[in-house]
Amino acid sequence: MQDVARAAGVSPMTVSNVVNNRPHVREATRVKVLEAMDRLGYRVNIAARNLRAGRTQTIGLAVPEMDRPYFAELAARIVRHARAAGYRVVVEQTGARREEELDAIAWSRNSLYDGLILSTVALGPDDRDLLRVDFPVVILGERIFDAPVDHVAMPNTDGARTATAHLIGRGCRRIAMVTGPDLESTNMAGLRYAGYREALRAAGLPHDERLVVRLPRLDPASGAEAAARLARAEPGWDGVVAVTDTVALGVVRGLADAGLHVPGDVRVVGFDNTEAGRFAVPSLTTVDPDNDWIAARAVGLLVGRIRGDAAQGRPRDVVSPFGLIERESTGGGRRRAV
Repeated sequence: MQDVARAAGVSPMTVSNVVNNRPHVREATRVKVLEAMDRLGYRVNIAARNLRAGRTQTIGLAVPEMDRPYFAELAARIVRHARAAGYRVVVEQTGARREEELDAIAWSRNSLYDGLILSTVALGPDDRDLLRVDFPVVILGERIFDAPVDHVAMPNTDGARTATAHLIGRGCRRIAMVTGPDLESTNMAGLRYAGYREALRAAGLPHDERLVVRLPRLDPASGAEAAARLARAEPGWDGVVAVTDTVALGVVRGLADAGLHVPGDVRVVGFDNTEAGRFAVPSLTTVDPDNDWIAARAVGLLVGRIRGDAAQGRPRDVVSPFGLIERESTGGGRRRAV
């Protein structure tokens, strides 16, 4: 910077003002400094500047899988909202493994991140104390409530209850649920299963465990296999609540392979409102948890902590609003806010 100042015939402070794009520098002086920088090959040392300022304008995002549409779309939304706030995002994949989620926290502590957004799947209630860290963290997901950090959750139980009630309103009386393997824990699948059961109970319909299919993986192939299994073993069922859109699309494929028509023979509802469901044939009715709201809220909470906003106060648990988007898979074609 001293060399640039000498070459441009200005003070080092003036060079600093130009480099940091501060106002009150005459345009002719700015041009002279920029020409000297170019002539001397001067480049701003971003790492040194960040270390001096104590900020990197970079946040970490750790998600279970990037090849699942929901997480890919969520990451894109978080990147967009972070960029609008002046931050870049580094994305990493944890594989839904506890050690990888812990590594994401440790890496954020030791890296040049200003904060971390962590989608927890493997960490549970007993791991709350591991989140007592000295840098900003926002968690997404349903495994940990009352954590010492901000938490953005989905309306899993309410959403699944609404999806099931929608099928009942469409005349379905034997409604299957295609879901995850663990329904006893406080996790996404367990909470959505609870909502499904609540809706059946409220309508006076029996719960038939034979209509609950637990999948080892939440992917389209598993959904298709579940539909084939139900078609072979359980005649007379007329509706399906799928734990995610990805699973629901597999269910629709499996029903077609079994010679069953959607929505004529079986009505299908998904959850997450991913882009693929809108373009499927038939298009997929789904619970919309307002993914853009989730991304904006997570980024807003994290940036507020990074900037030391006193209004943030104690860690907060917030739940997104949601709506039901009625499409062809249940015979509808509109969005209904809930």
